[in-house]
Parts: sequence; structure tokens; C-alpha cells
Amino acid sequence: MVTLPHIILRDNKADAVRRFHPWIFSGAIKRIESEVHEGDWVEVYGDRGDFLAAGFYGAGSIAVKVVSFQPVESLDALFLERFQSAYALRQQLGLAGDGPTNCYRLINSEGDGLPGLIVDWYNGVAVVLTYSLGMAQQRDRIVGCLKTIYGSQLQAVYDKSATVLHISKSQSENQYLFGRENLGEKRVGDVLENGHRFYVDWEEGQKTGFFLDQRDSRQRLSQRVAGKKVLNTFCYSGGFSVYALQAGAAVVHSVDSSAKAIAWTEQNVGLNPATDPAAIHQSYTADVFNFLKECDDDYDVIILDPPAFAKGLSARHQATLAYRRLNHLALLKIRPGGLVFTFSCSQVVSPDNFKGAVTAGAIDAARPVRLLGQLSQPADHPTSIYHPEGQYLKGLVLEVE
Repeated sequence: MVTLPHIILRDNKADAVRRFHPWIFSGAIKRIESEVHEGDWVEVYGDRGDFLAAGFYGAGSIAVKVVSFQPVESLDALFLERFQSAYALRQQLGLAGDGPTNCYRLINSEGDGLPGLIVDWYNGVAVVLTYSLGMAQQRDRIVGCLKTIYGSQLQAVYDKSATVLHISKSQSENQYLFGRENLGEKRVGDVLENGHRFYVDWEEGQKTGFFLDQRDSRQRLSQRVAGKKVLNTFCYSGGFSVYALQAGAAVVHSVDSSAKAIAWTEQNVGLNPATDPAAIHQSYTADVFNFLKECDDDYDVIILDPPAFAKGLSARHQATLAYRRLNHLALLKIRPGGLVFTFSCSQVVSPDNFKGAVTAGAIDAARPVRLLGQLSQPADHPTSIYHPEGQYLKGLVLEVE
């Protein structure tokens, strides 16, 4: 019988686990019984010997990412149960089946009870991201669960984890964990989101290839852009631009510092003809901050969807200043009565931090601004109520007088 390493917590540090928070920090550990290595499956106990949790051990400040608050007899059974539960939720949401959307998030880390694991579904191809060595070592289990759930629908499984775990492609294993031969020469997914068509490059694109977490916000934008001049900054592959043009925007400008992102945007715009034949779309490969300084001040709608300005707590202050500056510049360029859709995906920047930075930017712009709504990630990116850190995407809809 294999004896698992036991992590014993300090008595005054165990309450967070008893409240079902899935992270155990290294400072909470009193001692470790038996040898343990990064990635090992461990059990966690209180100082009085009471079982608290089980999960994967890590070498960083988060020492254990909890997968279960009950003893686990079989990891195979546990993983399959979590995958089946996640898939059932996506079925209830109307995503897993025939419909206008065939790309969605299947596993959202702590929100689906599998911390450190992301699985996105792109019309037959599952793209996997693992954020810990322990979860990365579960590739075979992950592929097995996907085969069980999707059956013949599953064409391939692609592992994007090397880019997150800082492993070079030459050092990593074959990134196609299953089904590369099923794709032939195909390297790009052809997907639908709310009836809009997109090419998704899971090999070269950011994260898993497409920002599925903005689906609801793109739909919200489409309700407010008919006949308007729209600026989509940090456009990546043009999701907001496509929605705007399909919803009747008169002019859409897409801006990104990456030439590759602009090429993807042009491609996706071409896949979705604008509803107004006279509509104009122009792309600009440029630094967004510089573009905002130099562009005309006649936009009706501006989207600010930057990449994470802060990857850790040490960068939070500088990130807050960057959000303040970005929103200040945008608020100077919007027409009276115009709308700004502004976002932060920096997990360490709280909703209050972000709202405060945007407010400071509005004060700097010296314009009356009204808050019309708040936006977040869609329901296929669920969060555990015990893990507020999982609510990483924050958005505000502003009207500027």
C-alpha cells in the first residue's frame, strides 16, 4: 500500500481550508511527513490529525492546490466525475450541442474543481493548459476523460502548457496528445460563436487561441453599435470588431501592436461580411497608448481590452497606473454620449482596484461619466464561491457626456 505524503498545517492556519479555499500557502505548513516532490499527490491534515484536503504539491508560495476536501480512493474516478459534471453544466448552458456556438470552456480550473487545469473546446479540438506540474502530469487522465465524454466528436487534443510552464517546445513532449493525424494539414480551427465565424490558431495564438471569456461582452457590445464609429483596441483576433460590423456599425477601427494579431483580425472580418455594405473596417498595427494620443476624437464606442498588466502582486501598483492612463486617454477621444467598454483580466487587480483606476482616469479627463453596467466572464468560466480570486475578468460600461 502506497503511503501518501502528509502535509500538516499550523493550527491557526487551517481555517481557510475548512472554509473550502482551494489554495494552501507554504507559510501555513507546520511540517511535512515523508519525502515530497513538486507535483506529488498529497493529503493535508490539521495539527490534531483531522483530514482536511488532498491535492497536488507545488514548490511555490501556493504549496498545495486542493482538488478534493474528501479522501480520494481513485484519481481516475475523481477526474472523470469532474469532467462529466463540467460537461453537464455546458449542456445546461446550451453550449455543448448543435447551436450557434461550438466553442466554449469545458474546464475552468478551481471553478470546475480541477485547480491548475484549463480545457477549451474548439469544434472538435480540445486545447489543454496546465498551470502546475502536478496537473501537467495528468495528461493521460485528461485525454482519457475527453475521449469518454466526446467519443467520436473528439478529433484532437493539443497541449499548450509549455508556454505557461516556461518549457521550450524542443524540451516538451509532442504537443498533440491525441489525434494529430485526424487533422491532416489543418492547423487552425473553424468555429462559431453566436453565429459569427472565427478561425482559431491554437498553435500560435495567445492562451488557447481565442478569448472565449469575452463572448457575453461581445454580445452586449453588439446591442449598442448600430450606425456608430467604433474603436477596438488590443483587438487580438478581432472578436469585438466582427461583432460590431455584424451589428451594423458604420466604421470599425482595430488596433493591436502585433502584426500577427492584425492579420488574424483581417481574416476574421473577411469571414463575416458586414451587415451594411458601406461599412468601413481599418486595421492599425500600433501601440495602443500612442494611437489614442494621436487619433481623432470622434469615436462613438471604444473598447479597451488589454492583456493582463499585472502577473503578480508586485506589479499591481504599476498595473493600476496603466489602467488609469489608458482610460484617461480613451475618455478624451470619445464623443459626447459615447460609450467605453473597459476591461481588466489581471487577477491580482480586484474589482474595486480596477474601478478606482478607471475613476481616477475619468477625473483626469475632467468629463462627466456614468456607469451603465458591469461585465465579467460568462457562465462557462464558473468560479467557486469559496475562491473569489477566480473572478479575474472585470469590465465596466461607461457613458461619457
